[in-house]
Amino acid sequence: MATRIHPSAVVESGAQLGDDVEIGPFAFVGAGVTLGAGTRLHHHASVEGDTVLGVQCEVFPHANLGAKTQDLKYRGGVPGLRIGDRNVFREYVSAHAATFEGDHTVIGNDNLFLAYTHIAHECVLGNHIIMSNYAGLAGHVTVEDHVIIAGYGGVHQFCRVGAHAMVGACAKVVQDVPPFFIVDGSPATVRTFNKIGLERFGYTAEQIERVKSLFRILYREGLNRSQAIERLQAHEHAASAEFQRLLAFAEKSERGLVPGV
Repeated sequence: MATRIHPSAVVESGAQLGDDVEIGPFAFVGAGVTLGAGTRLHHHASVEGDTVLGVQCEVFPHANLGAKTQDLKYRGGVPGLRIGDRNVFREYVSAHAATFEGDHTVIGNDNLFLAYTHIAHECVLGNHIIMSNYAGLAGHVTVEDHVIIAGYGGVHQFCRVGAHAMVGACAKVVQDVPPFFIVDGSPATVRTFNKIGLERFGYTAEQIERVKSLFRILYREGLNRSQAIERLQAHEHAASAEFQRLLAFAEKSERGLVPGV
């Protein structure tokens, strides 16, 4: 289908638009932007800078994608933003470009960003993530697949949030959130494992039982972090995908894991 551009929209020369792109009234598309096939910009949406959106994305009114980083270390150039397919950016969402030339903020596929959420410079987001209203990520945050960040949840710069984790409403995350767990509070602490989320994703009872064992060893047996990791490495299920995912995540942690209550 043909691309549809409202007469009041501004599409700068050099922008690349795929088939069946729709650009609504008073929307803005910068010269360095690429919009994949079937992507839709609602009225007053703005995409600028060196920004690439994949196919079938939807950008709601007053959302801004690709604006210059807020990082004071920015020294010029055109760092970028790379966005995958089928992402939805609701009203007033902001996702900023990276800080240094040649670097990118990265967002994967099939994510939902509700109104007023913020993705800062150099963040790397996976797939099937939901960020609820007013949730925010500081710079250099990594969020793995199938994570939910509830309303007003905030993640400190350079932190990581593991796959299938959940960040509670108004939580302040200042360390790495391990895969599979639910954190809440200010500062955030691990409260339990994400049983409902894993069931919805299709985890078997055996897989969920292994995740329960991870939670118990890390947060309920009174072990320090080194002791808990040693216990996990020696566990009968150490070779399982669940144990391996958490062990690999912990090994790469630079800020330390979120503590328990």
